[in-house]
This record gives sequence, C-alpha cells and structure tokens, in this order.
Amino acid sequence: MRRGRTLIFVFLIIVIMGVVGFVVYTQYIAKPAVVEQPPFTEVYIAAQPIPQGGTITADLLTTIKIAPENVVEVMYAITEQGDLVGKTAKFQLDQGVVITSSMVGAASSSVTIPGPLWASLIPTGMTAISIPTNRFALSGYSITDGAHVNLNACFLFVDIDPTFQTILPNKTAALTSTGFPAEGGPSVVSLSVGAGDSNQGRLELDPSLQQPYYLLPSEGAQRPRLVCQTMLQDVVVMNSGNFSRDPGATIDSPPSVITDANGNQVPNNPPPDLVTLIVTPQDAITLTYLINIQQTADTQTRLSMTLRNPSDLARYSVEAATLQFLLSQYNIPVPAKLPYALEPRLNKLLTTIPDPADPNRSINPTTIMNP
Repeated sequence: MRRGRTLIFVFLIIVIMGVVGFVVYTQYIAKPAVVEQPPFTEVYIAAQPIPQGGTITADLLTTIKIAPENVVEVMYAITEQGDLVGKTAKFQLDQGVVITSSMVGAASSSVTIPGPLWASLIPTGMTAISIPTNRFALSGYSITDGAHVNLNACFLFVDIDPTFQTILPNKTAALTSTGFPAEGGPSVVSLSVGAGDSNQGRLELDPSLQQPYYLLPSEGAQRPRLVCQTMLQDVVVMNSGNFSRDPGATIDSPPSVITDANGNQVPNNPPPDLVTLIVTPQDAITLTYLINIQQTADTQTRLSMTLRNPSDLARYSVEAATLQFLLSQYNIPVPAKLPYALEPRLNKLLTTIPDPADPNRSINPTTIMNP
C-alpha cells in the first residue's frame, strides 16, 4: 500500500512539472512564429481636389497601399513620381481618387478644356450665377473675388384677394339696375353699375350711440409688411464685375485700359454692378427667382451680402427680422399716447445727411442702396 501511494505521488509530481515546463517554454523560451505579410504597393492619389487643367505638383499628391494583385499598369507607383509631377489634369480630380495615365496629359497645351478657363474653378455639383449688386449690397465693396459671404433678402408682403389676385382693399360700386332686356330681345342679363369706385370698408357699431356706421380706410393702398432673412450661408464669390471677353484670359487677368481726357492709358476698373456666386443648382433656382422679382419696377425686394471669415464653416440658425421681432427681441416699447407732445411736431426723420467732403452739399442715404 505504501509503495503504491509513493508511485502515485511521484506520477503527480512528474505531471505537474511537465505542465509548468510547458508553460515556461511557450511563454518565455519559444518565440512566436512570425506571420509574413504579403508585400503592398504604394500608388499615388490626389491629396486634395485638382481642377481641370491644373498642374500636378508633389504637394497635391499622397499615396495609399494596395495589394499587388489590384495594381494595374496605368497607375503611378511611388517609384514613378517623376513621371507624374508636372503633368496636367485632363478633368477635375476629386480628393482620394487614384490617378491613372488616362487622367493626366503631358502638358497644359495637350489638355483641351472646353469653355472658359475659369469654369474649371467651379467644383463638381455646383454652378455659378450672377446677381445684380451695388455698393450697399457688397458691404462697401469689401467683398471681392474668393470671399465667403452670407446672402440676405428683404421682402414686402401685402394681402391680396385670392380670386382677383389684386391688392386689398377691393374697390366697391353700386348696382343701379339688374334684369333682362325688353321682350323680344336676346336673353342676356344686363347690369348697370354706378360710379362708386371707393375702397371696401367694414361696418362697425358705435359703442356710445349704438348706431352702425361704415368705416373706410384712410389710405388708398395697404401698408406692406417688411421681413428680412438670411437665404444662403457660406457662399463663395467667384468674381465681382464682368469677366474678360478675351478667350485666352484667366479670371485674374488685369482689367482692360481706356484713354482719359489727357490721352493717358488708365485701367478700366469701374465699381462692379454684379457679382458671380458659386452655389448649388437648387440655390441657383432660388436666386433666379429673387433676381426676377427684384428687377420688377414695383417690387421692393433687396439682396445684400455680408462678409465672413473663410475659415468659419459653421451654419447658424437665425430668425427672420420683422417689426414684431424687433419690438420683442430688443425690448423696444411702443410709445404711449400722452396728453402732451413736443413742439414743433415731428412727422418724419431726416432723409439727407451733410456731406463730409462738402458742407454745402447733402447726401441722400437711399442713393447708397440705389446708386
């Protein structure tokens, strides 16, 4: 019995020592097998958008690693940088696109770009549209080519008759006679309308006399209601003023020259009366609508732009400005009807201001908006 127990203990010790030895060997002595990674090939891609006709430089490129079986002959490997740098993009290359030999040309002269050269500056999916402008809308001409702006619009709203599609109040007239013509005549209804031609009013009851009376508006037309709102945010200005008509000119071409009264050649650089914006196709349709209603003689729609920092990419939620918004937002009280007043009476604010350059001359502020 004692000999059997000894054999069992010896066997257990041997098993434990074997397990400990195996663990020590696998954890500290044996080196893990190194799994060989398949070799990758680095090929060039566009590190940033490259415009059509743009020259490819080293700072416009970066590389990615792809499996050798996915590499084709038209790609440019990292060892072929000299074959790629200096060539010209045949069309717009978006960021991250793998560059192939079919996308580039040997030189700018070998790349045919249809249309004007500045069309390649318009990003894919965007479009350019020109809108009329002036000194006020361009923030004192501080907005120039490449600026980032917000576009604001102001409208005047009025109530109209939905059937007539005419401004309220309607005109009224009195019917003096109705009925059919004499016997034997054509069976049509004849109407005779009296010459009233007055604005439609409303019937009210005098609280003191308890007598009804017909109330007419004191003004012929209703007063429109003004509202202003930001329509577009972070819009890029492509160009201010006219583009050059020279087929070989670029967007940065110097302005043409004119001859002054003394026969000297001076740059022809008048203040811009329009500005070209890069917008989405939907925003272009919106601007087309605004331009058409702005150009109508009786429409008082105004477009203006505000200059913003080009690094500011945020979009802000703004509330439309109305008279009610101004009163509540800025805590403007409506003046009370007092039993006393200033003398002399003040019916309107000044419409002219002194000209700083000429004290004997006055400036109409409206000319800033409508030069």
